[in-house]
Amino acid sequence: MQIDKAEQYVLERLEKGLDPTLFYHGTHHTLDVVQASAEIAALEGITDEESLALLRTAALYHDSGFMSTYQGHEEAGCALAREVLPGLGYTETQIGTICGMIMATKIPQSPKNALERIICDADLDYLGRDDFEPIAATLFEELRVRDMVEDIPAWDAVQVRFLEAHSYWTASERKRRDAAKQRHLQHLKNSARAL
Repeated sequence: MQIDKAEQYVLERLEKGLDPTLFYHGTHHTLDVVQASAEIAALEGITDEESLALLRTAALYHDSGFMSTYQGHEEAGCALAREVLPGLGYTETQIGTICGMIMATKIPQSPKNALERIICDADLDYLGRDDFEPIAATLFEELRVRDMVEDIPAWDAVQVRFLEAHSYWTASERKRRDAAKQRHLQHLKNSARAL
């Protein structure tokens, strides 16, 4: 696996190919998920080099489908992985594992193994971090320009429903992120009551 070339290829494509109104789903989000997935994998005791390489590749490609479509971007990301990665030394089995991870991030998330649980938690890591509000604001702007959310009160209601339904998949992520996530949820509920 030529992971460095796979990374360079997709990051260059994302920089050139993503719509500038993807305020949340930009290259910065991809790099955030790469970092979070590595952190969670370490906390979960994943040390196998191939597994870590496949996880990193999946994180790099997980939202690459946004270059061609908003709805169904996971399938488009898998198509890109299937097109590019064989030429970079990835086997069909490895690409299947990568696509399994990419597809697991589709909301509602549906992970079936440890690596899929890790990438799902990495994708939504910000829900339990101190930078939740500014990151959520970028998602609001991204959805608003697509007429997918009307205003802040409607957005806050969406966030409350999402946070109430969401659970992290890994024990390490629950341990390090649940308390802050609950604080964010309570803050959103309090803000809604104040209106």
